[in-house]
Amino acid sequence: MSLYKSPYEGLETPALLLSRPAFERNLSRMRSKVESAGLALRPHVKTVKCAQAWLRALGSAPRVTVSTLLEAEDAFANGVVDILYAVGIAPSKLARAAALVERGADLTLAVDTVEAARAVAAAGGAAGVTLPAVVEIDSDGHRAGVASGSELALAVARALKAPGARFRGVMTHAGGSYACGSPDEIAGMAERERAAVVNAAAALAEAGLPSEIISMGSTPTVTFARSFAGVTEARVGVYMTMDLVMADLGVCSTDDIALSVATSVIGRQPLRGEILIDAGWMAMSRDPGSGRHGLGRVCDAFGAPIGDLVVSSANQEHGIVTSPGGGAIAFDDFPVGRALRVLPNHACATGAQFDRYHVLDEAGRIEAIWPRINGW
Repeated sequence: MSLYKSPYEGLETPALLLSRPAFERNLSRMRSKVESAGLALRPHVKTVKCAQAWLRALGSAPRVTVSTLLEAEDAFANGVVDILYAVGIAPSKLARAAALVERGADLTLAVDTVEAARAVAAAGGAAGVTLPAVVEIDSDGHRAGVASGSELALAVARALKAPGARFRGVMTHAGGSYACGSPDEIAGMAERERAAVVNAAAALAEAGLPSEIISMGSTPTVTFARSFAGVTEARVGVYMTMDLVMADLGVCSTDDIALSVATSVIGRQPLRGEILIDAGWMAMSRDPGSGRHGLGRVCDAFGAPIGDLVVSSANQEHGIVTSPGGGAIAFDDFPVGRALRVLPNHACATGAQFDRYHVLDEAGRIEAIWPRINGW
């Protein structure tokens, strides 16, 4: 077959590809893991941002996690009522959140300060609705949240007992798992995550504040967790598409990465050992991931990695492909127009550069176009 040929010949590049077979395998594997453990699955839509995709990911009880109110509105418009907004809520967004609740959404917010909890209650009262919220627990020192069992956690929960708000439970996210060095280390982080949120719920229950929701989740920790005792639900998102960061953590293989960017060779610089493609940082993002693959790993049109080639650097519309190991590149194998794919470091960041997926079937042919939503 000519190197110009590809299953999606004629597709204008760069374009976002989604392998349906790999995507569906990822959904099935995670659903089995979570539901066999007796947990509710609350998939996070922030990676795919596409109803045609996340509707396929729902567990036996439809519920989702979101990171933007646009995602929440999209979920509600597509029939999902039970929505957890898992980012600390900014006061400027509360009127919009209240409007969604007024329309019938069962929207739960997240807070980790007394100030935010009071703002939630005030906004709910002003709108004539009740805004439920969970207290975010810090289980890894990575980002947001309050210490498990702390007086601050109790104060935040109590602030949600005011008219206009309702304390609903606790959540945590061990984003520090992304820095772990092995599956065993991730399993240890998962236990730390579980213990933090379960102990927080126990302390609040002892103070007269029982938790309806005890929520944990990241794709690495849920994948390698050895126990979910005391947890009610798992929140996972990037598992749907996977990416190179997940592969480097041992969460998946490169064959499980369902997301890639279709690109074309637009030039060669043999003296510099470089191939130029039309997927620059506007297509790939500048997320460095683990730092092992430049801005993405280069594959042929069917998704098979080509040696150790990576997009080592990029300008806005130019991707620079090199061999980081210094291996010789057969430049005659990369004529202008040759179709390639690039596997992303971070699926969320790369996906955000596009407004649609070109969905591929088992043979790598385009079988559908699925629109994405972007924005807040």
